[in-house]
This record gives sequence, C-alpha cells and structure tokens, in this order.
Amino acid sequence: MIRFENVSKKYRGTSKPALDSVDFEVQRGEFVFLVGASGSGKSSCLRLILREETPSSGRVVVLGRDLRTLSNRKVPYFRRHVGAVFQDFRLLPTKTVFQNVAFTLQVTGASRGFIQQAVPEVLNLVGLSGKEKRLPHELSGGEQQRVAIARALVNRPQVLLADEPTGNLDPGTSIDIMQLLARINAGGTTVVMATHEAAFVDQMQRRVIELQNGQMMRDERHGGYGDTSGLPRLTPEVEKGAAAVAALTAVLEVQREVAQVAPAAGAALDAAADELAPAVADALGPVAAPEGAVTHETSYEFGRTEELASVWPPAPEAPRASAAPQVRPAESAPETPREAAPVSAASAPVMTEQPPAPAGEATSTHTRPVAVDLPQVDIDELGLADRLGLDDRKDEVGPTS
Repeated sequence: MIRFENVSKKYRGTSKPALDSVDFEVQRGEFVFLVGASGSGKSSCLRLILREETPSSGRVVVLGRDLRTLSNRKVPYFRRHVGAVFQDFRLLPTKTVFQNVAFTLQVTGASRGFIQQAVPEVLNLVGLSGKEKRLPHELSGGEQQRVAIARALVNRPQVLLADEPTGNLDPGTSIDIMQLLARINAGGTTVVMATHEAAFVDQMQRRVIELQNGQMMRDERHGGYGDTSGLPRLTPEVEKGAAAVAALTAVLEVQREVAQVAPAAGAALDAAADELAPAVADALGPVAAPEGAVTHETSYEFGRTEELASVWPPAPEAPRASAAPQVRPAESAPETPREAAPVSAASAPVMTEQPPAPAGEATSTHTRPVAVDLPQVDIDELGLADRLGLDDRKDEVGPTS
C-alpha cells in the first residue's frame, strides 16, 4: 500500500538530507508509528506520502501509484484516498463543525445528498453528534481534533496520516484520540502516525519505525518506543534537593549583599544562618550543592561572610580615606546625642561616623547614625518566592520534543 524505495530528501538551503536512503513498506490495514527525535525525518515521510513534497531520489509508491509521475492536476484526486490529521487542527474559524467537515466534500464535487448523509455519519463516529452547529472556538482542544479527524475521514480514505495528533492535548484527551484512531484502524483504514508519545507506543505494541538523522534505525513489529534510559528525569529526591540548594544559594546571596554594606550586619546574619542550616541540610540530603557553593565535609553550613570571596567575585574597593565611615557598635559612638541600643542578632546594626579626622584630611558631613534593616533568616522571608519562583518551598519546573 505504501512503499519507500531508497528514498532521500534534501530541502533547499540545507546541508544535510532530511531523509537518507530510507526503505520500508506498509501493508493494508497496518497501524505504524514513526518515532524519533525532532528533525529525524518523521514529518518528511508523511509529506512525501501525501505528495506535499517529492523525493530528491528514490521512489514513493502509494496505492499503486508512483508519486513521481503523478501530475499536479491529479494530486487532489489522489488525496481523496489519503486523509491527514495535524497537530494544529487547521480548522476554518468562521465555519461550523458541519461546514468544516463538509468543505472537504464540497471541493471534490460531492453531491448535496451525499454530504447530508456522510457528514452526520462521520461526526457520530468521532463522538460529536449534536455539535454540528458549534464554531471551533466553542469546542475544547480534544473536540477540535475530533473535527479534524472527521474531516480527514469523511472521504472514507484508505490511508490516514497523523502528524503528532496529540501534541497540543492534555493526557486524558490524548487517550481518547488514540482510542479513536485505534477504532478507525480496526475498521480497515491504514494508519501511519508520527509521534513522541512513548507511553502510547509502548502500550499499543504496534509496528514501530524509528528514524534518526534521516536514516531508518529500526523497523519492529509489536515494538515499543525504544530505549529512553538516557533521557534526563527529575526524581522526587532531586526536586527536594533542588529546593534546598536554591534556599542555600539565596541565603549566601543575602549574606554577600549585607556584607558589602556592613560587616557587622554580615556577622549577625551568620549567627542566624547557623539556626537555618540544619533544616536546609535535612532537605538537601545527599544531593550536591551547585558548583561554587560553600560546603563542608561533615555538615552543610552556610559560608561565612569572610568565605564569600571564594564564591562570588569581590566587590570593587572604594577609594581609601582615613576618614571613611566605619561600622562600630552604637554605644561607642560619642558623636551620637542619645544612647544607642546594644547590638544583637535580632536588632539592626548601626552605622556611625569616626571622630573628626586630623586637619588636612577628608572629613564626612554626616553626623547621624544610619540604621541598616536586615531580613529575618527564614526561607519564606528571604524573598525566595520572588527570587526563585518558589511556592510553599517547592520547585516549579518551567516549560518538550
């Protein structure tokens, strides 16, 4: 029914062929999965079968016709026997469900009576009876894909091509579409489907043709998707460790920022960080900290203020001046007219001025102490949600083919 004979396809402007010496044959009534990474040549195979493209070399024979010799005038008649379903539905947005399906028959010159009979039958087959007057935007994604399948089947084709038909659907809807395709195949229609859905391929155990860089690597009957052991997976342990590493990194960042403003503040934060370290170490478990983070052999401790130079590049040094402001406890600042509160880990340190410098040296005009507010060392209050996009201390993996 479908035969590729040493087929190669190279698109204009590309250095490598999309298909390279591909040979396979699909028998009537088969259900065949085309699998492989993006760019492996799956969609190129479908376009050649549909006569959207012609091979650079070799032959593609469909329904007994050599598609190289098929004139452009006869292509629409050939496609009456080959239906196609795509990932993006391709529905007419201003036409109803009935009109979208009937359009395929109208362009082929079908009679009004045949259209009135065939369209309701195929809509019933795909489970859309009663929704003939709906517009595409009034349907769910799964229902829109069912309309696309009905449109592909209304001509009663011998071959149905499906290019990632579940790519835009949720898992539950994808299962419904796969069950529908299996029923269509059970009725005698040959189905050729390009997909990345390993679970469906493994469960259905149909024929599998695997492509890699345009070459056919495997042709297996009752096969599975293939070896996926090399694919990266995010396990629960890694998720837990990732959250802890993120917390550790955020604390180190706050320490660095505070240390650049006031060393005494950094010391206060170091003391409070010791209280947080056991909780993070427990969450971190055996997962290694990110490259560059400060860790110890016997315990997971946050880097001290003086250790930060090995984690982040040092901040640019300010010009040296003997009268530059320095940080001292407030009670030792005679310039302050009122007695300052003693410094503790829970209170903000106070920046004060040195006594007036000797004559001829630079002096500062500031006489008031400057309070530096420090955040409490608690994960929820360190700004992790804003910095890292965390909610309830859980990682969210953002946005695969």
